[in-house]
Amino acid sequence: MASSLRFNFSIPSTICKSAKPRFQRTKIRCIGWDPEGVLGPPQSGHIARLEFKKRLEKDSEAREAFERQVREEKERMRALRESRVIPDTIEKLVEYFLDTEAQEIEFEIARLRPRLNEEFFSHLKLELGKLRFAVSKTQDMEDRVIELEALQKALQEGIEAYDRMQSELVSARKNLMKLFTSDDVKATLLDLVEQNELNRSLLTLLDENIANAYQGNQIQAAEYMEKIRGAMLKYITV
Repeated sequence: MASSLRFNFSIPSTICKSAKPRFQRTKIRCIGWDPEGVLGPPQSGHIARLEFKKRLEKDSEAREAFERQVREEKERMRALRESRVIPDTIEKLVEYFLDTEAQEIEFEIARLRPRLNEEFFSHLKLELGKLRFAVSKTQDMEDRVIELEALQKALQEGIEAYDRMQSELVSARKNLMKLFTSDDVKATLLDLVEQNELNRSLLTLLDENIANAYQGNQIQAAEYMEKIRGAMLKYITV
């Protein structure tokens, strides 16, 4: 059961190389009505999302334009990801992350998580230490320190969020199987509520299974999962 659950963390918007590093921060969030993040985080909260959704439902041209934009953005991101060559050394990996677009850091952390280990961060700390305590400092060295500090913080926060999401996903898969095989769904849901394991991750995973069932023309299975979803919503706030 594949999942597209996303993890949330703050990253500097420009940790990539530049002559003058900036400090503006950007948020990466789960966005219900913009699954590919095409439009970025909503600016006016829940009401804006509902209005946007209603406009798409009523305006076929707007819906088609939005869907086209999503497809184009997905293709752009796919091409961009395929064009990036994963480096084979720690030194090159640091430069790789510095050159990666802010919105792609999340994807790269997930893809390169095994490489972001103690050895990688030790190398990062060592380079930062040399730069900070250098006898003669240039502007380029000062800029490099700022970039590496921002990168270090972004990666640490991203790894923490990614690992937490992976743990939640494993738990969600286990709990979803409990629901699918339960003779008493209501009792199972109550057990999950007591264990504080009835959460958004589980609901998202269930939604993906429902979508996959409809896509595979497994109507009966999809309808059964819809009933489970309805029962779940009585006990969960999303």
